[in-house]
Amino acid sequence: MKLIYPAIFYPYSDGSGGYVVEFPDLPGCVTGGKDLAEALEMAVDAASGWVLDELEEGNPVPRASKYQEVQPKDSGQVNMILLNMDEYAERYGEKAVRKNVTIPAWLNTFAEKQSINFSQVLQEALLVKATKK
Repeated sequence: MKLIYPAIFYPYSDGSGGYVVEFPDLPGCVTGGKDLAEALEMAVDAASGWVLDELEEGNPVPRASKYQEVQPKDSGQVNMILLNMDEYAERYGEKAVRKNVTIPAWLNTFAEKQSINFSQVLQEALLVKATKK
């Protein structure tokens, strides 16, 4: 899933060339960088993390304001930021998800007698498979 959000870039008040970045549609999502390139990179990371947290909590993705709707203060400039949520979630997503599986009864009995942790075995097997891409 790809999302686009407006971000407002404000120059640091100390004249150092850095920027503070705010997202009007993502409350509390603020970041910055020592120059425009770093501020853009940090903006993508901060917004992606903010959205991923919301998704992992089961909340809907916030609607993005239209570019022309965003009114920055004095020295701010608006830029649209592209988020690749599939790529970001694959790299940084951590919330555990419950999965139900079906196995033969004899295998279940064997595993329980061996005190095998089903979740751990499944996770390890999936990680092995994922690293053999």
